[in-house]
Amino acid sequence: MRKIRIAMLTMALVLVLSVLAACTDGNNGTDSNGNNTPPAGEGASDNGGNADADGEYADYSGGFPERVTLEIPVYERAFEGWNVTDNYYTRWMQQEFGDPNNIEVKFTPITRSSEVTDYEQLLASRRAPDIIFHYDMPQALAYYGEDVMQELDYGEIEHYAPTYWANMRATIEQYGSVNGERVFFFAARPAADNFTTLIRKDWVEQVGMKVEDLTSLETYNDMLAKWKEARLGVGGASLLQNNYTYSYPFREWPIDEQERALYSDLSVADLTWAASERYLRNLNTQYNNGWIDREFYLRNDDNKIKAEFVAGKTGTYGLYLTSNADVFAATLANNPDAEFAILPPRALIPEGYEPQGRAYWPFGLIMGINYESTPEERAAVWMYLEWMSQPDNLFFLQNGVEGQNYTLDADGIAVKEADYAGESKLSNNNNKDYWALVTEMAEYESAEVTRKAYLRNWAPPGYEGLAEVMLQYYDEVAEYRTPDALYSVVLETVGEYKADLNALFQELYVKLALAPEGEFDALYEDAKQTYLDAGYQEILDEKQQAIEAGQYS
Repeated sequence: MRKIRIAMLTMALVLVLSVLAACTDGNNGTDSNGNNTPPAGEGASDNGGNADADGEYADYSGGFPERVTLEIPVYERAFEGWNVTDNYYTRWMQQEFGDPNNIEVKFTPITRSSEVTDYEQLLASRRAPDIIFHYDMPQALAYYGEDVMQELDYGEIEHYAPTYWANMRATIEQYGSVNGERVFFFAARPAADNFTTLIRKDWVEQVGMKVEDLTSLETYNDMLAKWKEARLGVGGASLLQNNYTYSYPFREWPIDEQERALYSDLSVADLTWAASERYLRNLNTQYNNGWIDREFYLRNDDNKIKAEFVAGKTGTYGLYLTSNADVFAATLANNPDAEFAILPPRALIPEGYEPQGRAYWPFGLIMGINYESTPEERAAVWMYLEWMSQPDNLFFLQNGVEGQNYTLDADGIAVKEADYAGESKLSNNNNKDYWALVTEMAEYESAEVTRKAYLRNWAPPGYEGLAEVMLQYYDEVAEYRTPDALYSVVLETVGEYKADLNALFQELYVKLALAPEGEFDALYEDAKQTYLDAGYQEILDEKQQAIEAGQYS
């Protein structure tokens, strides 16, 4: 019954998902006694293995004897002029990998802003790709709980993807099992990040301040008040959805490990936590004073958020900084005198608190094999990861064609040609949505060269200083970045109530943000109780049991 409820909550197509729940129930075949993980080579997949009775794996080095269709998911980010399923690089991958191995490589678009819904619809209609992925473990565990992933044979991975396995073995062996079953494999995640927040430097200076003056939330709010008074614009804001890290700046330091394990969750908002109350109270203050975008709740995707910044209506914008980011040119087209800076890490931190942030777990994409994939399709997945793990292939996907997309500098770093618009033009995030299956960041042979490469890849021409400052800030607050608790069991109530709670949270938090300041306290108490009654209390109860049992790290 619980699994059926999970499906019903995550899909609007209730009838279709009821079919999914019935079709997929029991595919994992988890032993209720939690049997130990089988040794590599035993062919754990319910769909059969590629090994014969003697444990020898089929030899596909010369290609499959019959055509195999490999379906790979790829994020659809609505980049203008970019077709994620058919472009220079998808055709190149077919030519270089697919054709020699008698594999037809197809790409399945997954909308980044609604990926769980997309996956659930594809699973319900039995059209899901061979890889089921997500960036966050709670959702990956939710997929596992829906029985839509195969159990893995590590020996099979090593046989067909020896390079990939050598790179990721330790991570897979440490984090890839749930309830004694081997289900997840991963992409690498080097310790770096290029997400940052831009601020209109010219606006800051027009109100008699400097960007360096923004050392706390109080100074930031003071600046917003001055922006309003000067009729410059407001702070950028958007609808909270799908990823709930908003309360980090308002959390106590040092961390109470068990309290964080109980409340901090990427997939379910911690509405009842004291850190959330502090966040919401500040949001209410900002809204009532007219310091932020008054229609923030309508900005539910990046294009809408960016459009306000580009138009000169908002003075802050969060983005992944890349060498081909188009926000600078677009903003300057509307505001020729615009100047940009990186928002300091303490600018959104209340006085007395520390600049906390979520540290990534030591892996990028979390992946599983679709329970309906055949042994041949599964082998094709490993062969694809092996091919992509080869340095030359990975470098080409990340950088394109030498002499067109880039030139090599004295350090051997690919320096992008920012204005190149030919057939081999990279996507707006340097094709990352293809090569993210094996690594989250592009790297070179040494840490020193890699850092230089980050600056090349993250610095739009003319804005090299922004990438430098971003890395400087990243290093400065490193001690305050910590990973969320990682549970070793499926939290069934999270999957059961998540969809309803996410919708309810959006309704409640927007209501709290827009409320008159004098009504906030009473409304917040009502909102907490409503949220707890809607399933959040059951989530907290289940988490508390897991915490007491030591089933988290």
